[in-house]
Amino acid sequence: MTDRQAMIRNEALRLARMVGTPRWSRREFLGRSAVLLGAAAVGPTILAACGSDESSGGGGKSVTVSNWVDYMAPKSPAAFADATGIELKYKEDINDNNEYFAKVQPNLSKGESIGSDAFVLTDWMANRMINQVKWVQPLDDASFPNKANMRVSLQTPAFDPTRKYSAPWQSGLTGIAYNIKETGKEIRTLDDFLAIEGSTSVLSEMRDTVGIFMLATGADPTVPTHADSLPAFDKLQKAFDDGSISGTNGNEYVNDLASGNLAAAFAWSGDVAQISRDNPDVRFVIPESGGMLWSDNFMIASPSEKPGLASEFMNFFYDPANAAVLTNYIQYIAPVEGVEDELTKMGGDAAQLVDNPLVVPTPELLENVKIFGPLDEEEEIQFDQHFAAITGTG
Repeated sequence: MTDRQAMIRNEALRLARMVGTPRWSRREFLGRSAVLLGAAAVGPTILAACGSDESSGGGGKSVTVSNWVDYMAPKSPAAFADATGIELKYKEDINDNNEYFAKVQPNLSKGESIGSDAFVLTDWMANRMINQVKWVQPLDDASFPNKANMRVSLQTPAFDPTRKYSAPWQSGLTGIAYNIKETGKEIRTLDDFLAIEGSTSVLSEMRDTVGIFMLATGADPTVPTHADSLPAFDKLQKAFDDGSISGTNGNEYVNDLASGNLAAAFAWSGDVAQISRDNPDVRFVIPESGGMLWSDNFMIASPSEKPGLASEFMNFFYDPANAAVLTNYIQYIAPVEGVEDELTKMGGDAAQLVDNPLVVPTPELLENVKIFGPLDEEEEIQFDQHFAAITGTG
C-alpha cells in the first residue's frame, strides 16, 4: 500500500460512524462509482511539469494546478494546452480540505512555493485562506475575461463578496435523497424526513446538516452564529435521541439508498444525479424550508509568480463550451452561464442533462438554497464541538 493509499484508507476509517461503511470525498466517490458501474475511469492527461519558473523545460509557458480526485474531464487538460499554448501540470492531490491545509501550511506560512500555482477548496476553507491566513492573491481579471460568465447566484459569497480572490470550480446542492419504494411517499419537508419509519442518515459534513436544520428552524445560515443555531441543534439532538435519524453518512448513502439499506438521507446533488439515471426510485428534493448551495473554489497561492497563467486556466473553463464538457463528465453544477445551450449542442446523454435540475438547476430552485456563511475561529469550534457531541463525528 502506498503512503497516499494509506492516508485515504485511514481518513475513510476515521470518518466511519454509525451507518458504518468507509467514506470518500464527493469527487473520489464519483470515480469509484464509475468503476463499480463498469464505466471507464480515465485520468486526466498530465502534460509537462513545471516548477516556480515562468517557463517549462521546453521554453514555453506552464502552470501547475491542484484539484480533487475525479474532478476533471479526461480530455480537457490537453484541450486547454492546445487552446492557450500553456503547458499544464494537473495534480489530483487534494483529498480533504483539512489535510491539504496541513500539507501546504509549512510553506505558505513562510511565503514559500507549494509546487502548485493554484488549488481548489470548499467555501469554508476558502474563507480561511482568503480572510484568516491570507495565503492567496487576487485573480488576474485581465487574463480572466470569461469571469463575466459566472452565474449570478455565485457572484457575491460572504467570504469573497466581489470574487476578487476566488472563482467557483463547480457547485452542488445539499438536500434530501430518498428511495420512494422505502418511504412509500414523497418527501417535501424536513419533518417529512424525520417522520420516515425506515433507516435515515444525515451528512457528517457539519455545514450541510446544520445548515438545513437552521433553515427549518428559521435561522439564517448565511450569517451563522452559534446562538442563532441553538434551536437547530436542539431539533437535531431530539431527532438522534428519538431515533428519527439513524446515524451519519458520507457518499456511501447512494449505494445504501439504491439497495434499500437507507430509506432517506441528506445528500449531495451530483451523487444522486448519477445514480438516479439508473434507479429512478432514488429521488432528490430541496426541503421546502430550503437547502444548501456550496462550491469548490479556485484560488491562486500567494507565492505563485504566475497569477496571469493561473487565471487563464480558469478563463478556459469559464467558456461555456469548455464548461459543458466538464459538466457532462462530472455532473455537478457548472458555475458558468450558457452551459445549457452547449450541452444541447453536444446531443445524446449530454443534452438530456439540461432537463436534470440537479445538474442544471432552475431559478426557482436556486432561490431556495443558501451558502453557509463564514465562521470565525471561536464560532467554528463551538459549531464543530456541538455537532460532534450530537452525532459522534469529529
